[in-house]
Amino acid sequence: MSEEAARAALDESGLSYRVVRHGPVNSLAEAAVARGVSEAAVVKTLVVRRGEDDYLFVLVPGDRSISWPKLRAVVGERRLSMPEAEQARVATGYERGTITPFGSTHPWPVYADERITGEITLGGGAHGVAVAVDASAALKVLGAIIADLSD
Repeated sequence: MSEEAARAALDESGLSYRVVRHGPVNSLAEAAVARGVSEAAVVKTLVVRRGEDDYLFVLVPGDRSISWPKLRAVVGERRLSMPEAEQARVATGYERGTITPFGSTHPWPVYADERITGEITLGGGAHGVAVAVDASAALKVLGAIIADLSD
C-alpha cells in the first residue's frame, strides 16, 4: 500500500484532512515537533493480532501505551499479541511506521483510546507522511469502539 491508498480512502470518507510531510524522525518528541502538534496528538496506529488471520487496529495517544488488561477486557479476548512486522504488513498493506486504518487492505475493527480528542495526526501510508484530522470525525468514520485502553 502507499500514501496514495491512504489518501484515496480519506477522500472517499469525506473527512477533512491535511497532509503533513516531514523528514525522518527517531522519537515521539521529534515526530510531534515535525508535525507541529503535542505528543498526545501523534496517535499511534497499532496492529494487534486476535487470532489466525484476525487483527484489529488500536489507536493510542503518542504519550501513552496500550494497557493489555484493559484492551483484553474491551475486546473480550484472553489472548492478544503484537504481530511481527511482516505479519502487520500483510494484514494491512502498510509497513510499520506508516500504518493507518485508512486504506488498509482489510477493514479490521478499530479500537480507540478515549483520550484521543481534538486535532490528531495519524500515519499517512508512507514514511515521513502524516495526516492531520479531527479525532471525533475520524473515529466516527472508522466506526471506532472508544474505551479506556491505555496507561
